[in-house]
Amino acid sequence: MLLQIPAELQQFLPPRLRGLPVTAPADGDSTLGHLVESVGPPLPEVGGLLVDGREVASGYRPVGGEVVDVLPIRRPQAIPEFADAAPRFLLDVHLGALARRMRLVGIDTAYHNDCDDPTLVIQANAERRVLLTQDRGLLRRKNLWFGAYVYGIRADAQLDDLLRRFALPLAPWTRCTACNGELRAATREEVESEVEAGTLDRVDAFARCRACDRVYWHGAHGGHLDEIVEAARRTAAGIR
Repeated sequence: MLLQIPAELQQFLPPRLRGLPVTAPADGDSTLGHLVESVGPPLPEVGGLLVDGREVASGYRPVGGEVVDVLPIRRPQAIPEFADAAPRFLLDVHLGALARRMRLVGIDTAYHNDCDDPTLVIQANAERRVLLTQDRGLLRRKNLWFGAYVYGIRADAQLDDLLRRFALPLAPWTRCTACNGELRAATREEVESEVEAGTLDRVDAFARCRACDRVYWHGAHGGHLDEIVEAARRTAAGIR
């Protein structure tokens, strides 16, 4: 059986197979989805399967000799569960920098730096959160309701790709970057016992997290954060 892997999914192949025809043995028992994953691409990153030009499900059992086109995800990717609401996400332990950026632009993002894989899957399923990871083994877990691979090395590139993939609505400065709680406006008098006098003299607008009570204001690092937000807005505007 010949597997035709598109450029978008070549990175999941072993280096020795990239750019070359990929074959997989059809034993009559293994599903097509299993055979595709055995050569590299996890099924959550596959947008469709064509056998000799005919669309089939991942549970199809090839008999041998077929030509299989492995299609990439069509972008922007729809998530049926969130037809009338913004998607919610859960990130694995290696994506802390991305989690902070997602929260900064207002995306509902759960993250823990100490969760093992089974715990992540349980939370993703229970809360109906899209699990984001760069661990292909985690994406291959059969009981995971919905997952997606995070492309890119740096967090800025990862966020850009994520926005393009899911066409996410943005609401910058509305979530706590530490805990994901929603922010509310806070008065100067309310926060004066928690903020240095010099900051109180320079800053007019404050916010407080409804969940953890952390206080926010536009401070010395605001310029870098502004750049992240503006880059996200440009990406989002380019998708529409």
